[in-house]
Amino acid sequence: MLNISKISISKYIDRTQYKSYKKLGKRTNSKVLNRIMFVTLIITIASMFLPWTQNIRSRGYVSTLNPYDKPQNIQALIGGQIQKWYVIEGDTVSIGDTIVILTEAKADYLDPQILQNTKEQQNAKIESAKAYEIKRNFLKDQMIALRNNQASKLDQIEIKQEQLNLEEQTLNLELEAAKTYELNATNQLQRMESMYSKGIKSLTDLETKKLSLREASAKVLSVTNKLNKLENDRNNLDQQVVIVNSDTEEKLAKIESEIKSSDSYIFSLQGETSKLQSKYNQIAQRQGSFVITSPINGKINKVLKNGIGEYVKPQESIATIVPTNYQKAVELYITPNDMPLIKKGKKVRMQFDGWPAIVFSGWPNNSFGTFGGEVFTIDNEISDNGKYRILVVEDDSEKSWPDLIRIGSGVQGLLLLNDVRIYYEIWRQLNGFPPDFYTGDQEKKIKRKAPLKKIK
Repeated sequence: MLNISKISISKYIDRTQYKSYKKLGKRTNSKVLNRIMFVTLIITIASMFLPWTQNIRSRGYVSTLNPYDKPQNIQALIGGQIQKWYVIEGDTVSIGDTIVILTEAKADYLDPQILQNTKEQQNAKIESAKAYEIKRNFLKDQMIALRNNQASKLDQIEIKQEQLNLEEQTLNLELEAAKTYELNATNQLQRMESMYSKGIKSLTDLETKKLSLREASAKVLSVTNKLNKLENDRNNLDQQVVIVNSDTEEKLAKIESEIKSSDSYIFSLQGETSKLQSKYNQIAQRQGSFVITSPINGKINKVLKNGIGEYVKPQESIATIVPTNYQKAVELYITPNDMPLIKKGKKVRMQFDGWPAIVFSGWPNNSFGTFGGEVFTIDNEISDNGKYRILVVEDDSEKSWPDLIRIGSGVQGLLLLNDVRIYYEIWRQLNGFPPDFYTGDQEKKIKRKAPLKKIK
């Protein structure tokens, strides 16, 4: 009863007669509850001093460490039509196993004898080049013959010049003798005329001396004419030398021009031969590229081109393959705020999607279903999602990652930092402070490299 009325009736009621009043009058004071609350308080206070591992949570996915271990596309080197498939999705193949065979679909290569025809064209160019090489050698021999002929003609002209010199010397002697004879004849004629005028000699003797003088003068004139003729012959020989040299040089220039033309054509034929050889190799390579084989040991993941007779473009993907054996890695993405805490070799606990696990973030050793790893590398450039990517590999000191996890599956990562007390972690979280950057061992390493020198 509340007894809020001024007129109370409590004194008129016998409460002992009613069970309800008896129960209301009893006060319960459980000692067990008090003990439970006290023990709970003690346990809570004690747990504040338990160790707690600071960590950074991040999300990522399973990848591979090596670039050649990643899923890749099988591409057609050349275009063509699909003739036959040798695999289906899910097949396991080895290096060199045939994936698909294509047939030629380009009009320029539909000739069934294209390799033979190309080789014959190349051989024809080679033979033509050899013929021009022979012609070039003949022209060089002709040049040598011309030079020899020039030397021979010049030698002949030189011999004739020497003969003319000898003949000139003889004529000069004859001229001197003729002049002497003419002088003697003139003196004799003068004496004969003197004697004839005195009547000592007859007219016949006088006319004889006049005839002798004319003969001597004729002899002088004859020898002089011969000397003039020799001079003309010498000039003709000099002119012949010029003509021989000029004619020879003209012919040599013409032959050299033909040799240069032959060389140019030979080089052109060699270039065409190289082009035909390149074309031949391309055709041979093209015909060998119609059989598309597996570049790695792996499993056919997906066929991108279907059916028979479908056209495939050059460098077009026709299937995807996933390597059979590869080194797994995990790509995790860290916020820029947590990046200063990440170092190579840091320990990581990971929970793979689809793999049952019970995770205690502060007590990683007590977690169930998680796997160990360590940071392998850290990107220096931020990703498109505004976070930094790190690669995590298996920790050799712990159990191996499950073989059933696949590339691309999700991963929840816990990057382990310092071990602190729970009360400190609660205080840090309430105040919004970042995790501790240095561990105890790292703090000990931060020392002065060299002691300061004392001032003398």
